[in-house]
Amino acid sequence: MRLYLINILLALVWTAVTGSFAPANIVFGFLLGAGALYLIREQVGSLGYFRRGVKLTALALLFLYELVLSASRVAKLVLSPRMELKPGIFSYPLTVDRDFEITLLANLITLTPGTLSVDVSEDRKTLYVHALDCSDVALLRRDIAQGFERRIMEAFR
Repeated sequence: MRLYLINILLALVWTAVTGSFAPANIVFGFLLGAGALYLIREQVGSLGYFRRGVKLTALALLFLYELVLSASRVAKLVLSPRMELKPGIFSYPLTVDRDFEITLLANLITLTPGTLSVDVSEDRKTLYVHALDCSDVALLRRDIAQGFERRIMEAFR
């Protein structure tokens, strides 16, 4: 987190030196700061900073992929002449245990069309999820475990 703040500070210094606070210049300053931190990564101990950035990008790309995929599935279900839906609520045993990770997982599930995070058990070991089609609960659990939850653990641990 400290290196992220240093990177933001370097971006602000870049914008102040160039005299342009345009969004493109701020992004360029951020990338320039990341490049500078990359060059001195061994001296400042920033090896994990760049790996985390790659893993966060992978999580974001997975979310975009799942967003498009599930939106098309929901559209297909809704537009079909016979809506053969089997909505229901299922329990999902959590592997993540930190509050931030649980919240992020619940929000990613909620933002994906066709699913909604309903509740988390008091012991924070189970997430209850409503799905538009609960015909194969084992598949839904496996998709969450191998998708969002695995990527969250890779990015934040």
